[in-house]
Amino acid sequence: MSGLFNPTVAWITLRATLGRKRALLFAIPAAVLILFTIALKVSRPPARPWPSHVLGTFGFSVLLPLTALIIGTSVLGAEIDDGSIIHLLATPVRRSSVVVTKFVIATGLTIVFAAIPELIAALIAGGGSIPASASKAPGPIGFTTINSGKFALGLFVGALACCVIYNAVFLMVSVATTRAIAVGLLYVLVWEVLMANFVSGARLLSVSHYGLGIANGFVNDPELQAGLGPATSVAMGAIVTVLALVLAVNLLSSFTLKGEPA
Repeated sequence: MSGLFNPTVAWITLRATLGRKRALLFAIPAAVLILFTIALKVSRPPARPWPSHVLGTFGFSVLLPLTALIIGTSVLGAEIDDGSIIHLLATPVRRSSVVVTKFVIATGLTIVFAAIPELIAALIAGGGSIPASASKAPGPIGFTTINSGKFALGLFVGALACCVIYNAVFLMVSVATTRAIAVGLLYVLVWEVLMANFVSGARLLSVSHYGLGIANGFVNDPELQAGLGPATSVAMGAIVTVLALVLAVNLLSSFTLKGEPA
């Protein structure tokens, strides 16, 4: 049980997280995104690059963080809140193993309930748009349609990156405070939705723009409004993920009993 990933902890976490019909709660944001995409596809709004705005701004700033917040704070935060974490920490399981295992499960569930729906919605949308001057392919007035497969792949890869980074952050928050949901919502609404989209300097510390930057490396769509380049996004995303997980392990060590493995 000395490895970073513990199958027993993973199974218990998966069963507890998906229990009590929680999967229905996780699926609500994804269902909203897909239904909204279908409605826009049917209505065909003229001369507006809506796939890039809806799947980019809404998907990466709202859908992904909210889903990751619900899942990321539940895989460990619930055990801390009800005190059952003490029983887990009383077993010969390293704190780093607990954090990494919970993180892997949370990331996997977020991929299922957020990244894959983002991919499905992108395929339904049929591709993003770039200024007509950049290409001669047909598209809405003033814009040119990007290949749907390429567009969907780019958004999916960016969404995968967001799933990893967001869950590392929210897992750390769930260890740091008993009000993880409130703190997480405040972060999403104030920082990711408002500051990062209206203050350019804030994008260097915005997870949504890390994902958009990575996605834009595939599609080169200015309408995604990615505030960072792909290389910067990958580097900053990796740094934030590692720092958040290390901090989560250190915070969890406050529950360590004397003589137990750290």
